[in-house]
Amino acid sequence: MFASRVGTPLDSHNVRRGFRRMLANAGLPAAEWTPREMRHSFASLLSDSGVALEDIARLCGHSGTAVTEAVYRLQIRPVIEGGATAMDHIFPSSENKAQPSEGE
Repeated sequence: MFASRVGTPLDSHNVRRGFRRMLANAGLPAAEWTPREMRHSFASLLSDSGVALEDIARLCGHSGTAVTEAVYRLQIRPVIEGGATAMDHIFPSSENKAQPSEGE
């Protein structure tokens, strides 16, 4: 998945060391971040920005949306909010039902 400058595979230790170096150069606390957390942040930011689940799945390298939904379930906020809004319209609560106007 990751290659050196000459194209040979990097082991996980080398990837983490390079990742920590990159974080330090960016002024971020290296002890608080992992590549996995960055991937989750990537999916979360896309989701919060309204990017479609199918697009997030493709950008994460998933062949379909099932893995994206299972792994990033808590981050797929717009999908959940959209479903909740639709259900509120379909099944309005007594508080949200329109009050009859005068003359009805």
